[in-house]
Order: sequence, then structure tokens, then C-alpha cells
Amino acid sequence: MEEHFCVGFIGLGLIGGSIAKSLKRFFPQVEICAYTRTEATLDQAVAEGVVDIKCTKEDPNFQKCRYIFLCAPVNDNIAYLSWLKDHMAPDCIITDVGSVKGEIHKAVQDLHLDGNFIGGHPMAGSEKTGYENATDFLIENAYYILTPGGEIDIIRLTDFMELITSLGAIPLVLTCEEHDYITAAVSHLPHIIASTLVNAIQKMDTPEENMKLIAAGGFKDITRIASSSPTMWQQICQENKEMISRVLDEYIRLIVQAKYWIDNEETSDIYQLFSNAKDYRDSIPYSTKGAIEKIYAIYCDIYDEAGGIATIATLLAMNNINIKNIGIIHNREFEEGVLRIEFYEEEACLKAETVLIERNYNIQKP
Repeated sequence: MEEHFCVGFIGLGLIGGSIAKSLKRFFPQVEICAYTRTEATLDQAVAEGVVDIKCTKEDPNFQKCRYIFLCAPVNDNIAYLSWLKDHMAPDCIITDVGSVKGEIHKAVQDLHLDGNFIGGHPMAGSEKTGYENATDFLIENAYYILTPGGEIDIIRLTDFMELITSLGAIPLVLTCEEHDYITAAVSHLPHIIASTLVNAIQKMDTPEENMKLIAAGGFKDITRIASSSPTMWQQICQENKEMISRVLDEYIRLIVQAKYWIDNEETSDIYQLFSNAKDYRDSIPYSTKGAIEKIYAIYCDIYDEAGGIATIATLLAMNNINIKNIGIIHNREFEEGVLRIEFYEEEACLKAETVLIERNYNIQKP
């Protein structure tokens, strides 16, 4: 791909800022035009050499962009499409970074922009927000789901996939319906389950709060994500309500079925419930096999460069720290760090954290 081209950004938070920084890292000659509501953020991005042209909300500079990334909240992105329709280059590709695709694809269809839109969802991020936490490697080795409009030319889709690949991400093409159904099942449903489980324990707890007192191990591990942002998950449930309702129906059916098996002592079905779950769970990459146990792990931000993982492994070995598992996390939308390192015991985990921090690695705990 040629290095000199123009890319526009509407919104410059954690994801938008990270994509912009990645573009500058891999394509130093790229010209980036950007608008965001907080002028101080734009000034910072310009000062860092990430943004070349500081734009107003409806700026003529966006007409020369080959790609425009919509990185604002979903409703703002949808509203912006109406202006872009009449103020963009005919061959411009518009994309977004939202975690729900159905709503924006409907707006794209209504505006007859199907030939210019490729939905995007980089499976990377963290609880930290804002441009100040953006990095030029946030999307490296992360799945980047693409949901092309129905009239996108295959050549233009291929070109965009090559751009995403060149930034170190792993493109995966789905329909918007597939995307919203899959994320409802593997991302949105687990957060609802974790939150309802925590609320159930709170409701059933004794006056002395003994359940809360002894809650540990497995309970804490499977409910960790209940600590995520309530505002974000309220919005996701509104934006993807149909798919979430669909997967909830199936989950509720399975819960009712499990209750029936337990009530009627259907031992074979009960065994199969746990056996099937164990086999499927153990087949997931980087899963912890066997019964629920305390997990000792840290996450480390690293560049995707030759010897990066080997350097860390060698450093830990030199300090007599045994590693249980190590690998790149491709879906880390709600995780911190690129590299996940798991240990056999807490002492090794704490020692590794100290060693890596001393070598100026950015370490996060799960």
C-alpha cells in the first residue's frame, strides 16, 4: 500500500487515538485530519505529530480522505453520516469502531451509503479511556471484525483489509447480524450473567454477610467482569437488545432445563451438562483446564517484534520464575495488555510483576 494518503477521524478517544497512532507508526507519510469535541485533545494530538490537520466538525478537509473513521458514540456517528453523504470523496470508505453494528448499518442503508461503508470493531481496549491512554500498538494481534455494507466492492474491501492487517491487527469479515449475535453470546451475555449472579448472592446472603465473606476462588473469577462500567453496559444492552434477548432466551431455557434435571435427579443429564461444558471450555485457547481454580496471571503490553516474547520468557527464567502459560490475547476488548502470562502460584506471579516493572514493562493485573 502506498504510504501517502489522507485519513479522517471523527472522535479521538482510546480506540480512535490508537488507530491514528498506529497509522503514523506504520505509514509516517499519512496525512491525518481529525475532529473531536475536546479541543485540548486535538492540540495534544497535533503536538505529538499524530494529527496533521485540526478540523472543525464539518470541515472541507474531510472531502480528500480515502478513509474516515467514526470513533464517537454510536448516535453521534449515525448523525454524522448525513453530513458525510454530501461531503466526502466518491471512493471514500467510511468505517466505525462500535461494538454493536446493527443500528449504524440500518442508518447506512437508509442513506444509500452501502457502497462506501465497512463497519469495524477492533477487539481491543481497556477500562482506561481517552486519547491520553491511546497507544500505537493497542490493536496489534487483536481481532478486528469487519462488517461490509451490502454493496461494497470486493476490491475496496480487500484494500481495507490490507490496511487493517498492515497495522498488525487480524481482520475477520462477518455480516452485521453475525457480529451482533456472536458478541451478544460471547461478550454481552457473560456480563449480564456475572452481574445477575453477583446480585443473586447479595440478595440471598445472610444478615451476617457470610456469603460475601467466604466468596473467593471460582466465584471471584467468574464474576470479575461485573466490575465493568455500568454506563457502557447499559448502552450496549440498548443498542443490541434484540440479539441479547435472543441469546438470553436460550440461556434461560438451559437454566430451566438444568433445574429440572436436578429436581428429578436426572444424573446422566447432569453429568453430561458438566462434561460437555468441560470439553468445550478446555478447547478454548489459553483456557485454564480442570476444575475452577485460582488464576495467577498478569498482562503485559509489548510491541509485536522479533524476540519480544522470548525476551520476557528469558528474563523470567533468569529469575527462576516458572511460567504455566504465555500467549498473545487476540480478543482483549475488556482485558488489559497484549501478552497474558500465567503462573503456577501467587509468589511467582508477584515476583514476575516486580521483575518486569523494573525493566519498564507496562503490567496490568486481571
